[in-house]
Amino acid sequence: MFGSADPDWLADISRAGGRRALLREQSLWAIWIYRFGRRVDRRRDTAWKKCLLFYYWCLFRLVETATGISLPKSSTIGKGLRIWHFGGIFIHKSAVIGENCTLRQGVTIGNRIDDDDAPILGNDVQIGAYAQLLGKIRVGDGCKIGALTVVLHDLPDGATVVGQPARLLPRA
Repeated sequence: MFGSADPDWLADISRAGGRRALLREQSLWAIWIYRFGRRVDRRRDTAWKKCLLFYYWCLFRLVETATGISLPKSSTIGKGLRIWHFGGIFIHKSAVIGENCTLRQGVTIGNRIDDDDAPILGNDVQIGAYAQLLGKIRVGDGCKIGALTVVLHDLPDGATVVGQPARLLPRA
């Protein structure tokens, strides 16, 4: 029922501490709905798929309202997503998030103007609370983005940024 054969879901739940985490981690509810929606989209067009899409939409809205986490199925999210704390997390419908990324509460990954592209995040990116990543930007692998940081430009692999607007910290 919970996508036990889906390797992406298994990686997500593993990073959160296993299946028991479903009882204490509301973020997993949103991630599961996202993975479910992606599986439904891969099905052939049939009446059953339409029923499942309606079921997905109802679950998506319920969980989005209950948790404050919006992960639309049209976005691309790699395996092993970890969301610490819940609430106020909004991902643009065309955003791309790599594998083993970590989001904290209040994160927005979105566009700057209507019909603009959304950010592309590499693997192992960590995003602090209330950080905003906006516009057609690329965030490299292994980047760390501090709390309350506003990222409006590309970041190279391994960068650490803080501030509004984001400024690159020297590597230690």
